[in-house]
Amino acid sequence: MEKRTLTAEMKRRILMTVVGVLVTGFSVGMFEFSNFGVDPFQVIAHGIWLNTEWGFGNLYTVINIIMLIMVLLFDRKKIGLGTLINIFLLGYVAEFSGNLWKTLIPTPSFWVRTVFLLTAVIITCLGASLYFTGDLGVSTYDAVALYISQHQNKVPFAYCRIATDLFCVVVGFLLGADFLSGYTGIGTIITAFFMGPLISFFNKRISIPFRTKQ
Repeated sequence: MEKRTLTAEMKRRILMTVVGVLVTGFSVGMFEFSNFGVDPFQVIAHGIWLNTEWGFGNLYTVINIIMLIMVLLFDRKKIGLGTLINIFLLGYVAEFSGNLWKTLIPTPSFWVRTVFLLTAVIITCLGASLYFTGDLGVSTYDAVALYISQHQNKVPFAYCRIATDLFCVVVGFLLGADFLSGYTGIGTIITAFFMGPLISFFNKRISIPFRTKQ
């Protein structure tokens, strides 16, 4: 029987997917630590979490399983390795990251928090770009904007992402993840309007060249 081996490109795609998801999860904890607001999907996730007695990692997994079922009904091609890692690992990585920084830096200054916010924005977009381009499945939330972009008269992904982000911010805000809670803030606004464009930037500059290099 012929032995099958992974091609160099497939190995790069797997690496991009795993690293992308883990980096994105780690950045969620950095957003929370900055106390300037988390990214839009985390706003709605934390809004739901504030109304339960569950651990965040467990709740995040349940939310994503529900969204997974919805994605399977519309575009199961978006489901893959990246999706499964997102569902079963990202929430726990985010929880670990947030607790880690609070332990290491219990009383951060304004400037330290600002550095964490800016770093979180950048690596969130880089992580999303990596697992998008790896094309081995995206998070259930990211699949929504991608699906809309591809099926609604080819609306650019950046605009679709802005629309879904704004929806999550509004709903999460109403559920209690507001300015006073620290989950909605300038960081949320930055990501709501700039994640789409920044992800597109990293796609062109880093992720696509890395995947297709000879």
